[in-house]
Amino acid sequence: MSSSESIARHEGQRLLSRRSLLGVGAAGLGLMAVPGLASALPANSTPAGFGDALRPFRVSFPETALIDLRWRILSTRWPTRETVTDESQGVQLATMQRLAEYWTSDHDWRKAEAKLNALPQFLTEIDGVDIHFIHVRSRHANALPVIITHGWPGSIIEQLKVIGPLTDPTAHGGRAEDAFDVVIPSIPGHGFSGKPTGTGWDPVRVARAWSVLMRRIGYTRYVAQGGDWGDAVSEQLALLAPPELLGIHVNMPATVPDDIALALKLGKPAPAGLAADELHAYGQLDSFYKHGLGYAIEMSNRPQSLYALEDSPIGLAAWMLDHDAASQALIARVFDGKTEGLTRDDILDNITLYWLTRTAVSSGRLYWENKLEFFAVKKVTIPVAVSVFPDEIYAAPRSWTQKAYPNLIHFNKLAKGGHFAAWEQPKVFTEELRASFRSLRSAQGAAA
Repeated sequence: MSSSESIARHEGQRLLSRRSLLGVGAAGLGLMAVPGLASALPANSTPAGFGDALRPFRVSFPETALIDLRWRILSTRWPTRETVTDESQGVQLATMQRLAEYWTSDHDWRKAEAKLNALPQFLTEIDGVDIHFIHVRSRHANALPVIITHGWPGSIIEQLKVIGPLTDPTAHGGRAEDAFDVVIPSIPGHGFSGKPTGTGWDPVRVARAWSVLMRRIGYTRYVAQGGDWGDAVSEQLALLAPPELLGIHVNMPATVPDDIALALKLGKPAPAGLAADELHAYGQLDSFYKHGLGYAIEMSNRPQSLYALEDSPIGLAAWMLDHDAASQALIARVFDGKTEGLTRDDILDNITLYWLTRTAVSSGRLYWENKLEFFAVKKVTIPVAVSVFPDEIYAAPRSWTQKAYPNLIHFNKLAKGGHFAAWEQPKVFTEELRASFRSLRSAQGAAA
């Protein structure tokens, strides 16, 4: 037996003894059975009499849930090492073992809880499901409300770094007139929002819920922002065109022309005559469709089969890390001790949120529900702003973007950043939102 296996067995026995002392057996540590969990996880049903009320919310997971998490990590049954020297077979064993070591020895979920609980959080029932959201109002007059939507495998953790700069710009290098009120909801089936018990919660339905949410809060004018699923939801919100919505900003836009999409689908070489940035985007998409789409295909077809993600925190972590090649490589560098836009705590805060809320499978159902072609042009006609980060799944060319969004009010290609732009490059992301919506502020009505 190796020293690491001996330590894992000893720690597992210690934690099992601890569980016994607490009077909690293995079955009793299932989160839905843990006493006190109601304060951390909403049920799908809303108590009678609440109606459309905004109910204050705080995060508070019991210690038994964290003990169980650590025990499961230490009890991981590891696979053999990959047979290549790169990441072509997936997340490398060394990366996952470094992650596991830090997760059990240094990561502190209570710090993440404290960050969340320092912010105003609420629940409200919309269309039969509890919606969790962060809502921070600016101290500056005439702040522009913005609803920011996360993606997968992201969460509200992605946007925490931009709340301060957006709501209090004078304290972060901006001007008072750049201020935003910030609303950050958790998509149903993700985070602290309820888990739908029926079908139909696709990006269109989420967008309808966001329209209801912003009206319920009291905003008569607002803008929307998103990347990943956040782009899909924001674009569908734009197509719904509620009168309160002034415009949207996206950092993973849907701009791929039909002929390009067909060539990619058929696995053909890039069409002749493409400009340099178009050829680069084609290459990125071609690589993603051939080598990086496996997770989305599985969740689009069989999300319920992913039981292992609900049972193994290391299995969940590896699945979440293997989203796109550039992000995976960045995260591997982080756990190798390199300094990047993300930290080890950033990454593990997000994974731990998925684990504690038991949303590995429920979040995957959004892929099953979605019937939209993700990168296909949606014919959005309201004002759209686009920020292009070089390590995104594809860097949208200006030519495609201008055709996709006839009312394009801002387009900028950034020097650094990838799929998790707000999380990885919060300063640049904040500056992009400020610049994107300046032209729309004059149309803003009185905020609630």
